[in-house]
Amino acid sequence: MTGKIISINISQSKGEKKTSVQSAMFKENHGIVGDAHAGDWHRQVSLLATESVDKMRGKGVELHPGDFAENLTVENIQLSKLKIGQRLLVGSEIILEITQIGKECHDGCAIKKLVGDCVMPREGVFAKVMKGGEIKTGDQIVLVL
Repeated sequence: MTGKIISINISQSKGEKKTSVQSAMFKENHGIVGDAHAGDWHRQVSLLATESVDKMRGKGVELHPGDFAENLTVENIQLSKLKIGQRLLVGSEIILEITQIGKECHDGCAIKKLVGDCVMPREGVFAKVMKGGEIKTGDQIVLVL
């Protein structure tokens, strides 16, 4: 399974919309340097597939990368089919290990309020950084284990 990084999204504070950046540094056992959700826990990096975002666009909602608070928006990887413990190679050196599939949607989710549904709880995945490095938009993402 091989895909591509469409967008890298970070925020300085929790609860604020993520902003797309062209490149980012991933730090082992921490997450994305400069992102509010990084830290020593199991949900250091969040990923969502463009195919999942397209489902919501089909409901008539204008959406952009990062609107679901995902760190990485990817294409051609069926994230919701991954299993906990599987690993992804991002770019040429970053290794992410899947730690959680989906999440509980908080009550204040603007997308759920707008259309009555949100894909992140079902199709978003979370990972821990096993090996750090730098990535940029357009880099490859590959299932390695």
